[in-house]
Amino acid sequence: MTYLFNDPTKFANELVEGLVAAHSSRLFRVDGGVIRRHKAKPGQVVLVIGGGSGHYPAFGGFVGSGMAHGAAMGNIFAAPSAQQICNVAQAVNAGGGILFCYGNYAGDVLNFNQAQERLRALGVDVRTVVVTDDTASAPFSEKHTRRGIAGTLPVFKAAAVAADSGKSLDDVFRIATAANDRVRTLGVAFSGCTLPGAEKPLFEVEIGKMEVGMGIHGEPGLYRLNATTADGLAALLVDKLLAEIPAVISSPKGARIGVIFNGLGAIKYEELFVVYRKIDQLLSARGLIIVEPEVGELITSFDMAGVSLTLFWMNDELEQTWIAAADAPAFRRGNVTPSSGEAIDTTALKNPHQLNTGSKQSQAVAAVVFAAFEAAWQVIDKNQDELGRLDAIAGDGDHGIGMHRGLTAAVTAAKEALVAKAGAGTLLKVSGDAWSDQAGGTSGALWGVILRELGDVLGDEAKPSTSAIAAGTAAALRGVTDLGKAQTGDKTMIDVLHPFAAALACGASRGFSIPDAWAAATIIADEAAQATAHLLPKIGRARPHAEKSIDSPDPGAISMALIIRSVGEVLAERCS
Repeated sequence: MTYLFNDPTKFANELVEGLVAAHSSRLFRVDGGVIRRHKAKPGQVVLVIGGGSGHYPAFGGFVGSGMAHGAAMGNIFAAPSAQQICNVAQAVNAGGGILFCYGNYAGDVLNFNQAQERLRALGVDVRTVVVTDDTASAPFSEKHTRRGIAGTLPVFKAAAVAADSGKSLDDVFRIATAANDRVRTLGVAFSGCTLPGAEKPLFEVEIGKMEVGMGIHGEPGLYRLNATTADGLAALLVDKLLAEIPAVISSPKGARIGVIFNGLGAIKYEELFVVYRKIDQLLSARGLIIVEPEVGELITSFDMAGVSLTLFWMNDELEQTWIAAADAPAFRRGNVTPSSGEAIDTTALKNPHQLNTGSKQSQAVAAVVFAAFEAAWQVIDKNQDELGRLDAIAGDGDHGIGMHRGLTAAVTAAKEALVAKAGAGTLLKVSGDAWSDQAGGTSGALWGVILRELGDVLGDEAKPSTSAIAAGTAAALRGVTDLGKAQTGDKTMIDVLHPFAAALACGASRGFSIPDAWAAATIIADEAAQATAHLLPKIGRARPHAEKSIDSPDPGAISMALIIRSVGEVLAERCS
């Protein structure tokens, strides 16, 4: 369990604050993450990495000379928001282009893609390499869907060394892509991890058993085996990884490989060395040449008792990036000349919202919207633990926490907009941005889109009709589908939002009032949310554990239905 914390909702912010305090000569804090204290050379490429907190040393511990230029750090096990990523990227941008590099998780992909689009609109050249090293999460034929775990380290390092050596963005992208193509990882767990403030771990493993292929966000393994000896575990990991030698390797014998034997949080270093002793013997016996192995905690999952083995099949170019010197808080190799460059100035990164004053009619509507946000917060607060339980069945268990965090931020932003006499459209948009920024993750990004699209349609002038509400909901559906790529039947919030939008449109066409149309559509939403129990997840973190979620509804669908019902109750009271 996690022993030391204050308010669990502030844990991520406080750990970043402490990280920077402990490494003030290397790091500087920006809103959303950490960056190198000194600027990159003018005109050079910079590397921005990131992901959820709870994995230290990843991701903030990998920022420094010879490593990343900045890391966007989200809440615990939740992707950083697009705004956080943009903040970090703009702080380190040196004019030569930016490479984004991160593990392949739905929330990270959504938010980094949004950030990439925003930066490109500002004229910044941005590329992305998504790390897919986890062999357990999908077959090789679907390698592009695999998760990114400890294999992110050699990819990050390859990109960083290439960038600092002055290579072009095309070359940095090429080298990072080649590194990702040549890295493979497999992990096992002997216990789940427990989030700050939680009473029990996200999953439990029977004594004497081990989960094979677990995720670093507390996702359970893909199958369970009897626990074995240290030598037996070494053999299992080596055999399974060597069964998938990258196609670019013409002759495995004599190949030069980087090796990472990683502890996930609770396994002691002494235990790691006992296992690594056998890993070294097995790989050497196969004729492989090990170069600069790393044994220790490189990417963790809080207090999870588990390990992972990563093999990095190098060519001459990649070997030079692997052995190059580095000086980051959690990764040091060789001697790095201390930077004497100019310190970064982040004062220009503040981006306050423009709160447009709405018409009297729209201000009155904004008051109803604010009441709806408060009602939504109350229902999520009441159901937070249950949403987490549903999410932990096949995911990482943080859905309730993320929804609560996002709605808390949305309510605060909505209240500020209401005091500033903003119209309904502006209130919805600033609340959506606050939700997305503070919640992060997949649901944060998607709810941000929902509220922004709805706000764009409602505007700050007219009192909305039922048709306008239906049109705004349809626009929200399109926005979520475009961003998240999920379709009806994939076991996501789309399975509620789609029939709900259709029902609202039907009510509008029949001349229903807003409360009546919403009430009729709420029944449809409730039924649709419960019906997701019969679906297999086809996208997101639950996909590798699809069968485990049968008979359990999707937590994102349930939270959406709960919010829809709570909003309907406000509409019935305030708009009848």
